[in-house]
Amino acid sequence: MKHKLAIFDLDGTLFDTVPANYAAYAAVLGKYGFPLEEDYFARHCNGRYYKDFLPEIIGDAPDLMEKIHKEKIALYPGFFPKIRENLGLFGLLEALSRDYHIALVSTAARESVYAILELFHRKEQFDLILTQAEVPKKKPAPDGFRMAMAHFSVAAEDTVIFEDSPEGIAAAKACGAQCFVVQSIE
Repeated sequence: MKHKLAIFDLDGTLFDTVPANYAAYAAVLGKYGFPLEEDYFARHCNGRYYKDFLPEIIGDAPDLMEKIHKEKIALYPGFFPKIRENLGLFGLLEALSRDYHIALVSTAARESVYAILELFHRKEQFDLILTQAEVPKKKPAPDGFRMAMAHFSVAAEDTVIFEDSPEGIAAAKACGAQCFVVQSIE
């Protein structure tokens, strides 16, 4: 019986999705007259919840923000060929799965998370998948990580979290688990 938990983030951790996310957001934002540079997106938007970073680009326009996000989600799969797997981290995930429950906690849209996992044939590697649909408060709130720990009845001291973004790292620290910071895929 497993008494430990390993939690992984998706965007920037298990997969380098910056080029695909950027391309989809740039296409939609450009349509509405908001230019977006890839470097800006990588430094200020990636790993953050869209409701937190889109207002910084378009201003206070909730209806437009939701419209942009929905259009981005629709375009996103067309850019999936730009996504790269972090094969080294997937190797570690496979090794940990012998002794740990394996969870994925992402602030990304459920449709995108599942589509990426299915495209790369990785969905079955997770015992639990939590997305923005299941987690009411997004990172840096620790809610998603705490939900995963509660699901498996595993304490923070028996949990390891793999994250890349400042928001995800803050959430991991806030829940008391050990956090391993994942660098970008080279």
